[in-house]
Amino acid sequence: MDQAAAIDLVRGLVEIPSLSRQESVAAAWLAAQMRGAGFDRAFVDEAGNAVGELGDQSASRTIVLLGHIDTVPGNIPVRIENDLLYGRGSVDAKGPLATFVAGAARFGSAAAKAAKIRVVVVGAVEEEAATSKGARFIAARFSGANDPIPDACIIGEPSHWNRVTLGYKGRLLLDFVADQPMAHTAGPDASVASVVVDYWNWVTDHAARINDGKDKVFDQLSPSLRRFITSTTDEMHDTVDAQFAWRLPVGFDVEAFMDELRNVASGFSRTVLTLKFRGYEKAWRGDRNNALVRSFLAGLRSVEPSEKLGFVLKTGTSDMNVVGPAWQCPIVAYGPGDSSLDHTPNEHLPIDEYWKAVNVIEQTLKAFSGSTD
Repeated sequence: MDQAAAIDLVRGLVEIPSLSRQESVAAAWLAAQMRGAGFDRAFVDEAGNAVGELGDQSASRTIVLLGHIDTVPGNIPVRIENDLLYGRGSVDAKGPLATFVAGAARFGSAAAKAAKIRVVVVGAVEEEAATSKGARFIAARFSGANDPIPDACIIGEPSHWNRVTLGYKGRLLLDFVADQPMAHTAGPDASVASVVVDYWNWVTDHAARINDGKDKVFDQLSPSLRRFITSTTDEMHDTVDAQFAWRLPVGFDVEAFMDELRNVASGFSRTVLTLKFRGYEKAWRGDRNNALVRSFLAGLRSVEPSEKLGFVLKTGTSDMNVVGPAWQCPIVAYGPGDSSLDHTPNEHLPIDEYWKAVNVIEQTLKAFSGSTD
């Protein structure tokens, strides 16, 4: 796949709307593009993921390039201006996904078969929906029962073309409703809103205790207040509908923490708090000393000999949080683009950076296919 075809691929993918749970048109289009680009197999799987494979299914080693095809809402007119591709998903994360497809196509079926390696590219669904339906399906597929656990995995997320991401913090969401009988505002009882503020203050105080002495944000427990809606129901009860969220550090005991939250919630005398936990993802951090990272080092040197590979840790979550704990294999996240543009009205991808990343993926696959560890 040459540069013009690679640019057509990413622009075409960005032009197809694919909100979470509405990815079918984009997935079918991408599977067709992979078939046309020489992939040995390309299809939409039972979860709705677009999947392309190079090499024999009986290959001795497998590497999975796992991107996501869904986006958050936001209508950004798709266009290329001053060598920048504008459009929702251009950075998060259709740019990285197209990088995987184009880079793998350049690596090619013949090289994969000669090296006895299988390259699997996935455009996963529902990453932005906090369900990670597509990644969970792929994690279960490559579990060792039918398909072997991968020898390595690359997650498609923006990190710039010359950096890889080694880890992501975990996540926990708490939706709850606080309810109490109405009372006169001049009376002695605290309002339901005040009770929820007290609950939130406990959350922030608890995080401060946990974080004491931890200077790096990646190692800290990070709470956020996402929703706080007061209302009156049936003229007899005051309620608050709220959501708290946490970014979790590696090794955090989430079960014990949820028990603490339940205990505190049960301690308000007039107020009933009904809690619902969801969206839990375990934090994950990989290491630098493995064949995949060494392959990236070699791949980057092949594209730009003077460039040094950078390493980052991110405070958000990605599908790395799903497949990392399941597969326990060497894993990094990679993709062109500036992650600070994720979900913003100004989301755009530099075309030159995208093309460099395509070549880095091609060369990284070459290096990995020739590695022996």
